[in-house]
Amino acid sequence: MADIKVGDTIPEGTFKYIPWSEALEDNLVCGAPIEISTSEWKGKKVVLFSVPGAFTPTCHTNHLPPYLEKYDQFKAKGVDTIAVLAANDPFVMSGWARFEGLKDKIIALSDNGAQWSKKLGLDKDLTANGLGIRTSRYALILEDNVVKYVGIETERGVTVSGADAVLAHL
Repeated sequence: MADIKVGDTIPEGTFKYIPWSEALEDNLVCGAPIEISTSEWKGKKVVLFSVPGAFTPTCHTNHLPPYLEKYDQFKAKGVDTIAVLAANDPFVMSGWARFEGLKDKIIALSDNGAQWSKKLGLDKDLTANGLGIRTSRYALILEDNVVKYVGIETERGVTVSGADAVLAHL
């Protein structure tokens, strides 16, 4: 059960990611991970959505692509930052971001071991499926790090955490 709810301030967290650069257009370049803290989102409107895993079927084909397709709509509603979060390492997240063509539009964050998601009550044990501890499938709208919307998927598929649902709540 999720511990986070509308009106809560998110817990502090630090994520690793590889920022997009033109050098990453070369598939042999890996980039260097840097850190971003949730404190950098103070004073901003952030859409953060979480997937159980990069390159996994639902995440790869149904969850992430609509966010990229509707990027301009998110920006038109005043969103400063769009981020996708998963328990994968930053190199996998960067590879997925490059494959999907995110460039600098959506940042792909690594929540190693789902540690931050666990603080929200949104981690998921997929060990029986060979995937270990992962992030649940969810979406948050944050304004100045205060939760304005929480969409947590309780069944397979993408509904309340999808781009259309989030756009409807902005």
